[in-house]
Amino acid sequence: MAVQAPEQSSDAAAPVALGPAAALSCRECGARNPLGPVFACAECFGPLEVAYDLPGGDPEGLRKRIESGPDNIWRYAPLLPVPADVAGRPNLNPGFTRLVRADNLARELGVTGELHVKDDSGNPTHSFKDRVVAIAVEAARAFGFTTLSCSSTGNLAGAVGAAAARAGLRSCVFIPHDLEQGKVVMAAVYGGDLVGIEGTYDDVNRFCSELIGDPLGEGWGFVNVNLRPYYAEGSKTLAYEICEQLGWRLPDQIVVPIASGSQLTKIDKGLKELISLGLVEDRPYRIFGAQAEGCSPVSRAFKDGHDVVRPVKPDTIAKSLAIGNPADGPYVLDVARRTGGAVEDVTDEQVVDAITLLARTEGVFAETAGGVTVGVTRKLLQDGVLDPSLTTVVLNTGDGLKTLDAVAGSARPSATIRPSLDAFRDAGLA
Repeated sequence: MAVQAPEQSSDAAAPVALGPAAALSCRECGARNPLGPVFACAECFGPLEVAYDLPGGDPEGLRKRIESGPDNIWRYAPLLPVPADVAGRPNLNPGFTRLVRADNLARELGVTGELHVKDDSGNPTHSFKDRVVAIAVEAARAFGFTTLSCSSTGNLAGAVGAAAARAGLRSCVFIPHDLEQGKVVMAAVYGGDLVGIEGTYDDVNRFCSELIGDPLGEGWGFVNVNLRPYYAEGSKTLAYEICEQLGWRLPDQIVVPIASGSQLTKIDKGLKELISLGLVEDRPYRIFGAQAEGCSPVSRAFKDGHDVVRPVKPDTIAKSLAIGNPADGPYVLDVARRTGGAVEDVTDEQVVDAITLLARTEGVFAETAGGVTVGVTRKLLQDGVLDPSLTTVVLNTGDGLKTLDAVAGSARPSATIRPSLDAFRDAGLA
């Protein structure tokens, strides 16, 4: 991703009110920058994130306010960079997806404590990306953008297309040319422009970084570039929901898939915010990152003891995680090491096996990213890295209907028979 912050018109850069958001803080030097459509620090060109003046001093009152809110991410509006009236605006209202108590899977894996699957396939476009895009849309509105855009490995393209359609904005999204057909169709059906780029996701992202600094990109809000500080905050709502659904308590262990790495780092940020606000008891938790072996630069850096992530060329069926140069890679390493977690990877074969394992034990059909987290969870348990006696949450970030090709070879009819009882008996299924 380019590091130079794009210039915007004076109208787009005008000060805005986004709830408790106070400034954009540099993750490297700590410098505070005014709220605006920028993603790089004016002092050191480090990445920016939203800094807040969060409500404090009355955790019980805040907890009751959240619990009385809508059954979507806007129940957490007091903790997000969105206007106070966000729930009444045209949007897709994602979030508050189910937390599945996975006792069958636990028995299969030898887990004696609580095991839960946070199933984000229930979002409007069937992936967690609806969360982050919902926040980005509000920033786009505040900054006066008329076109919503992104670089995407698939799920984000669909989320942007749907959210833009609902908000009355134009969309133009960019994807690698060889994505799964289901994701291509879902991104195109909302009526915006969908552009395939010859190359990998990293090639697509570089192209978007060039477009954002060109007059062609004037008036465009790229959710994961110039709106990235706001967009990324949507992942915090996963942390909020998990803790609320656990009865306002922290999980002991959480396993998160890694694409750019932003989801993992923002889940950590969300957990820390809940602690600081007194909404949950302050106690240790461990965060684990999950990658596919064919695109595992963060896992490799963790195992080698490095602080930087060396880019790779992706080669995996888990295309939604196929980012060879993850922007938040170094910060993922920091979180994993600080919390006592780890970053691990699994083969494509293990991903497919984990998808079918989750489906047959809990009735949850995960896309390949969910297969990665379940597969890594099993591997970490087998290696003695995850504690089987503790409360563990595993993330499924998308619907298996988006990646049917991954399991099409093994998920077939048990038999094809004539319509007679004798044929059914002969098939050995009675």
